[in-house]
Amino acid sequence: MTSTFFTSFTGYGKTGVRVLKIKRCNERYHSIKEIEVSIELKLEDKNDYLHGDNASVIPTDTQKNTIYALAKNNELNSIEEFGVTVCQHFLHNHKHVESVCVDIEEAPWKRINQGGQEHAHSFVMDSEVIRFCQVTHIRGEKPKVSGGLKGLKVLKTTQSGFKGFLKDQYTVLPEVDDRCFCTVVTCKYDYDNTDVDFNTVWQIVKSSILQEFAGPAHSGVYSASVQNTIYLTEVSILNQVPQIGYVEMVMPNAHYFNFNLAPFGIENNNEVLMPMDKPSGNIKAGLSRRQKSKL
Repeated sequence: MTSTFFTSFTGYGKTGVRVLKIKRCNERYHSIKEIEVSIELKLEDKNDYLHGDNASVIPTDTQKNTIYALAKNNELNSIEEFGVTVCQHFLHNHKHVESVCVDIEEAPWKRINQGGQEHAHSFVMDSEVIRFCQVTHIRGEKPKVSGGLKGLKVLKTTQSGFKGFLKDQYTVLPEVDDRCFCTVVTCKYDYDNTDVDFNTVWQIVKSSILQEFAGPAHSGVYSASVQNTIYLTEVSILNQVPQIGYVEMVMPNAHYFNFNLAPFGIENNNEVLMPMDKPSGNIKAGLSRRQKSKL
């Protein structure tokens, strides 16, 4: 019996290409950018898969070398711009490449502060948040650019609650109007228009997340739920950056529960808490300027 099969998709590339670019403004003052790049190519034929014919294959080692060469010849002002450059290189130089997808993460280096002054050429790894982007370019179309951040852990000790939720025979969770709220934020946003300063937009997105989570410095802001905080943050981002057409966020609950000290005759009024990593709630949502069709 003979069967007919159809190739659903193919793609190959290089992952984990790490690059450190040093910009020497003068002998003493330097700046750095460290990135990790992953690239995937799709070719117009599938002869390498179907027939073992590698004539069209751009070796992944060549892809790695290309990334280093492009890093040398480009300013690397933003990871989004560099992703566009990498895509354009492969589409321009290899006519049989149908599409390129580039994912980049930026290492969070910051200048060391000595005596209130930023050091000229020394840096410290500040893992507060990881910046990332994705650029996909299909031949004959405009590149699609996304930016984002992940690993942004935030916590507030009050002005958060969760009540009025559905209850059934398995519900034991008590309603609370004042609790510790901690989460690790992931946010990704898609550009409709890339005529923008990518670095400024990333700072706006990060600031919006912190503002909607924390509120004003002395008064704060109340969070009725993680869901509502996500929505308000996404509205803020879209209002501030008209070039962004879609934003999505994930905010898992990083629980801190009041530890029961009553057996020891000690009253604990939400002062000593026990961190609980698992299980945790996982809340996510996407917000678009245009209504998306439902599949």
